[in-house]
Amino acid sequence: MKKILISTGGSGGHVIPAITLYDHYKENFETFLTTDKRGHKYINNKNYPCYIINTPKVSKNIVIFPYNLFLFFTSIIKSFFYLRKKKIDFLLSTGGYMSLPLCLCAKLLKIKIILFEPNMVLGRSNKFFLKYSSKIICYSNDIRNFPLEYKNKIFLIKSLLRKQLYNAIKRSVNEINKPPKILIIGGSQGANFFDEKISKLVIELFKDKKLSIIQQVSDKKKIEVLQSKYNQIGIDNNLFKFDNEIYKKYHDIDFAITRSGASTIMELVFFKIPFLAIPFSKAKDNHQFYNAKNLYDKNLCWLINQNEFRIDEVKKFLLSLMLNKDELFLKKKNMEKFSYQNTWNDVNQKLIRLINEN
Repeated sequence: MKKILISTGGSGGHVIPAITLYDHYKENFETFLTTDKRGHKYINNKNYPCYIINTPKVSKNIVIFPYNLFLFFTSIIKSFFYLRKKKIDFLLSTGGYMSLPLCLCAKLLKIKIILFEPNMVLGRSNKFFLKYSSKIICYSNDIRNFPLEYKNKIFLIKSLLRKQLYNAIKRSVNEINKPPKILIIGGSQGANFFDEKISKLVIELFKDKKLSIIQQVSDKKKIEVLQSKYNQIGIDNNLFKFDNEIYKKYHDIDFAITRSGASTIMELVFFKIPFLAIPFSKAKDNHQFYNAKNLYDKNLCWLINQNEFRIDEVKKFLLSLMLNKDELFLKKKNMEKFSYQNTWNDVNQKLIRLINEN
């Protein structure tokens, strides 16, 4: 039986696709999972046993540089012996700096490397290892910064979604709650901008329209502060930190305000939840903007840059949507068309074929 190692770490944006890939492969191949300490907090070790290889984050601080360099070489040695001990046939890397030691060692050990790029901008780690890889799994052929000579390595699939999402109940495209229910997602690590500015937007909206809010908040202290503010003026609210099973909150949401990590926005599209994307402007190579722009161009969402966000303008836009629901229903119908061929079995068969044919 072929042996596959899936490497991940860092944020939920890297980890969630990795555990989804694990679920796709575990029935047909001997499958292993590695992560760093940051990524480990997003993984249920009972369901997804994983080995920790902690790669230090690149730092320009010259004081800690020697120590980080030592840790980096330690992670390379650890990766080398792990790959050799497990007799891995394929390394499937979900990108990020934490993948560097494993990809380097896989190259040395002549292990086949398959990359995964869910974003609309090619990540720097993936770009570096692209020439050494056999394939790169993508959602699009039109990825920015992608070298033309390696276009033949792209292996297209529908967006990678957790298995549980396919079984969850999705609402009709012509249904809206009374009062409307809004989901606010700042990303796996939360977002201070969302805690502050979007919360002010919610309070301003509530002055003109009753709402029910489900909101991800960056830490427990802020949950208490915001909950107190919302309760004081009567806003129905459910506040939470990062939730690995956030899809359980999707089934009766009418609208979302979100960052634009690939996993999050593809899940919202699949659940036919119209959303306003406010990309994280400091994301590497501005990839969140291009993730959202790709869907905006397909008339699947609305998009605004963080530096252009004005509470009064966004409030006016949202009130208009709630009064004239045609635009909401149009987005939902477009999302339904976009996702109708995305099934677990279809993606599963393609991913299995990728291993068997390489």
